[in-house]
Parts: sequence; C-alpha cells; structure tokens
Amino acid sequence: MPQRVIIIGGEGNGTVIADAITHAAGAGRDTVVAGFLNDRLPVGAMAGAYPVLGGTDAISRFIGESYSFVYTILRIDGQDERLELFERLAIPPGQLFTFVHPLAYVAPSATLGEGTVVMPNASISSDAVLGRGCLVMVNASVGHNAQIGDFCHLAAQSCVSSFVRLGRGVHVGLNATVREGLNMMDCSTLGMGSVLLQDVNEREIWAGNPARFLRGAH
Repeated sequence: MPQRVIIIGGEGNGTVIADAITHAAGAGRDTVVAGFLNDRLPVGAMAGAYPVLGGTDAISRFIGESYSFVYTILRIDGQDERLELFERLAIPPGQLFTFVHPLAYVAPSATLGEGTVVMPNASISSDAVLGRGCLVMVNASVGHNAQIGDFCHLAAQSCVSSFVRLGRGVHVGLNATVREGLNMMDCSTLGMGSVLLQDVNEREIWAGNPARFLRGAH
C-alpha cells in the first residue's frame, strides 16, 4: 500500500511540494498525496490538483489513521504564529513526512530532521544538519557544516554557505545568499536577491546587496 501524505497549507509551497511528491512517485516512489488541510478553502475544493480534506482542526481524525504530514505554511511577517500553529497540531514525529526528491543531492554525512523537504536540484553538502520541518526549495543550496534550525524556509535558488547557523523559523528569500560563517537568529528574514555579510538578530528583516536592516518583523 502506498504511503499517503497530507499537505498542511495551500497554493504556493503546498502545491509545488505536492507536485514534486507526485513526480517522484512516477519515478518509482511508493507515495501518494491524499490531499490538503487548509483553513481557507472548503472541504471538497481543490488546491491545485488535490482535494481539500478539511481544515487544520480536522487533523486528529487523520493522525489516527495511516497518514504522514508535510507542514508548508509560511508567513514572513508571522513566523511565531505559524510555529505556534504547528505545535497545536500535535503531529507525532513519526508521522512527519521527510521528502528528498530524486533529483536533489544530499551528502551521506548530512542530517535531515523529521518533516524536512528537499526539492529538485537542491543541494545539501557534507555534515550539514537540518532540523524538523525545513523546506529547501528548487535549486537552493546548503553549504558544508551549516546548522539549519527547525522550520527554516530556503526559497528557490537561495544559497546558504558553509558554517552558517540559522535559528528556528528563518526565511531566506529567492536567490538570496548568506556568506559563510554567519548567524541568522530565530524568525529572522533575508529578502529576495539579497547578499548577507553580517549576523542578523531575532525577528529582524534584512534586504539589499549588501543586505541592511529593513525593520523588525511583526
């Protein structure tokens, strides 16, 4: 029987990841996307090609069955809220679906936490450690010996260099680059196309080339 996966989220990260899982199944992975849990769409609506099975408050019904879950909700100005929602869902660690697309590279010495997603053409280098629920999107790269905290989001074509430390819930935007050895603290954000050359404190948003402090997150 194929492994049944439910995506928590909606169009955007959710549908992109769902399609990647479906694509991998076509390459021989015994996995099927059963549908979405989404608080904005009614039951029976479609999120891309996949049915909405209920809101997040329906998750207990699916936890009791043989489903796995991927948490894809992202709010750049609401990291605390999205992390608190995940904790309220109380998903057993064994039911978080860890997914590495067959076109991705993950070094044998790298470590992935439960529920982490590594999308096509992404690269995770030697001795990198990623926590729970990280989303490493298409063409993103993580350098060797990087330490990536829980629920970080590395957008498409972003580059996190070697010996970088990202805290919990960090967002690195599209095509952004983090220089080696830097620290981005919990719930901080680097805007798209930015080049980060210095450390970032908690809940700060930085942008530009070179990146500069923009404002605090809400």
